[in-house]
Amino acid sequence: MRQLIPEPPPPRSRPEPELSTVYAYPRGARRWLRANLVASVDGLAQADGASRGLSGPADLRVLRTLRGLADVVLVGGATVRTEGYHRPVVVREEFAEARAAAGQPPAAAIAVVSSSLDVDFDSPLYTDAVTPTITVTVADAPPERLELARAAGEVLIAGPRGRVDLAEAVDRLVDTGRSRLLCEGGPKLLAAVAAAGRLDELCLSVSPQLRAGDGLRLLDGPAFPVPMKLNLHTLLTEDGFLFARYVVT
Repeated sequence: MRQLIPEPPPPRSRPEPELSTVYAYPRGARRWLRANLVASVDGLAQADGASRGLSGPADLRVLRTLRGLADVVLVGGATVRTEGYHRPVVVREEFAEARAAAGQPPAAAIAVVSSSLDVDFDSPLYTDAVTPTITVTVADAPPERLELARAAGEVLIAGPRGRVDLAEAVDRLVDTGRSRLLCEGGPKLLAAVAAAGRLDELCLSVSPQLRAGDGLRLLDGPAFPVPMKLNLHTLLTEDGFLFARYVVT
């Protein structure tokens, strides 16, 4: 891994950047929600219906680092199904000391956002989680599914009906002390988080591929009335990938 922006100081034989330092959450922030997604050079967020075909070893290292720093990983119910989120975040020894010092549990919790609760509550994502998986839904979710969700673990109600109120969901997580948030999408969830005014940072992995054709972009939702402006904070590269860290201005 090589850091391009900001350019590291001499000497030229620089050590590889420490990802935990590069992606450290800002100190003193009451809440910080970052999103992490991968896209092809021409902007597609999926290859053959999922993001796995766009990823690579370096991208997975960044993903593991971001998960190792987070309190909660937000994912949409559709992403759980299409991306194969069958297992919880695993405990990684390299983050154990830092997490303990920060008062964090051994691994981040996954929070599944779903109004319909079309989720397999018997999957290892729920049954094998070291840090219990959270279900984020609405008050008028199907009652029988809501009962199963509550039996499986923590349920957070955010909104009376229809779609989950992402602003309320994020704020309630923060109120419980879980302030370091990571959104892994998909594009519909990320668009909703950004539209709700809760996105602080975008970690974008640009895969060295051209895909063309039709497919999802990074955000899938109504156009913003005013474009969201970003500031390029950090840029890394490895194996042809670019890893950009943008901060919302």
